[in-house]
Amino acid sequence: MDVIELLIIGVIIVIFVVLGPSKIPQLARALGSAKKEFQEGQQAGSTTSAASTATMGEDDLMVAARKLGISTEGKTREQISAEIVRKTAGT
Repeated sequence: MDVIELLIIGVIIVIFVVLGPSKIPQLARALGSAKKEFQEGQQAGSTTSAASTATMGEDDLMVAARKLGISTEGKTREQISAEIVRKTAGT
């Protein structure tokens, strides 16, 4: 056996002796629910940040165009971006 395997077995035996057989199922349930909450929070956070990043990207482009005095009506994002590049390259 490897040293890590022996260490893991030793830790499990110590936990079993210290907590006793009645507390181990409670510990397992607590760890399972903590893992579930963590994964739910992680999923909620990633979907929220992805949506806000997409919205922020559009807003930033429009704000930059307005600050430079570029009209955005009827233009695609690529056209607006090209105009911003032309205008900032000249300064």
